[in-house]
Amino acid sequence: MVKNDRWIREMARKGMIEPFNESQKRDGVISYGVSSYGYDMRVSDEFKIFTNVNTTIVDPKGFDLNSFVDHKGAVCVIPPNSFVLAGSIEYFRIPRDVLVICLGKSTYARCGLVVNVTPLEPEWEGHVTIEISNTTPLPAKIYADEGIAQLIFLGASEICETSYKDKAGKYQAQRGITLPRL
Repeated sequence: MVKNDRWIREMARKGMIEPFNESQKRDGVISYGVSSYGYDMRVSDEFKIFTNVNTTIVDPKGFDLNSFVDHKGAVCVIPPNSFVLAGSIEYFRIPRDVLVICLGKSTYARCGLVVNVTPLEPEWEGHVTIEISNTTPLPAKIYADEGIAQLIFLGASEICETSYKDKAGKYQAQRGITLPRL
């Protein structure tokens, strides 16, 4: 069952989302906050811009940290046909009976930008690491402290047998942008 805005507000009062925006903000920014059946999270002002200057092979088992250029600012420009990693402003604590699916905001999707986040598993907590791909042949802007993706909360009919916390997942309680771990 998809959780509605009342449930999200109640869970936020219990610390599920910090900081929490009670309503959807739209005052000249890409919207964020509570929506009808989800929550639109914001992107922070710290980015890791992928670069191929070192012509390194992308290897999830041995990722070369020199493949990124660090950038901090209100705007991040993603090079053509490249991507950035960023983190959410919000820190999430997912209940044991909930799975969260993340989908990119339509404003960015209509500009050729794809947002990728893996599901937030039951009892996972942390800042979300967000991958934003620029599929266009032109540079593209991302705006810090504005909406980047919508989270949809799915309630389970039963409690999971083994949660992310039970497994001692390698991305548990991550802060900021977290690079691939083995």
